[in-house]
Amino acid sequence: MKQIDSQRLPRHIAIIMDGNGRWANRRGLPRAAGHRAGVESLRRVLETCEDLRIGVLTVYAFSTENWKRPADEVSALMDLLVEYLQRELDDLHQKGVRVSTIGLISDLPERPRKELEKAIQKTSKNDKMVLNVALNYGGRLEIVEAVKKIATDVSNGRMKAEEIDENLFEQYLYTAGMVDPDLLIRPSGELRLSNFLLWQSAYTEIWVTPTLWPDFGRIELMQAIIDFQKRDRRFGGVKV
Repeated sequence: MKQIDSQRLPRHIAIIMDGNGRWANRRGLPRAAGHRAGVESLRRVLETCEDLRIGVLTVYAFSTENWKRPADEVSALMDLLVEYLQRELDDLHQKGVRVSTIGLISDLPERPRKELEKAIQKTSKNDKMVLNVALNYGGRLEIVEAVKKIATDVSNGRMKAEEIDENLFEQYLYTAGMVDPDLLIRPSGELRLSNFLLWQSAYTEIWVTPTLWPDFGRIELMQAIIDFQKRDRRFGGVKV
């Protein structure tokens, strides 16, 4: 904590929660055990973000491509989501955390969808921090959906094509009204965005660690923030 400048904290941290399967495989465990261990990592990271007063934490929980995984693994992930929300919702609410989601939530199975709706409704007025969960989410899909909505509004005469700019486009994204991530963390050592927040990450600082997500915790998050604070963020300009 002493090495962290409280005046230069990232406002929004995004995390690709990767490495659960490899963590389980290395221990001879089913992949579901890795996902369950990953939930404990989320708890540690969320508590650290609360301590540091980070405004938004976005976690990549389930992508549009993850439906390709074995049916039993997908089912286990959905059951784990339900279990997490039922177990943690009261605590999140008491701490002033607002639960939010991005992605095609309407396409999720009924039980996890209803638990999410309950969490969003219960915490809707909380303002200490936002836990933004990307579920059934894909960055390319998000952009395509935004284009479709804009095209419909232009066709219906609600706006003119020449009025479209970056600020307007952002209003049609799932993250409308939310500050872009300052820091994106990728555990497991992979060097790719995996279709995550493609528009929003244009000037995001990326930090990669070989640590698998179930082993990720407070220390790793602090290391990422310390490294972030050493970066010279110019957003395409130069310092004079």
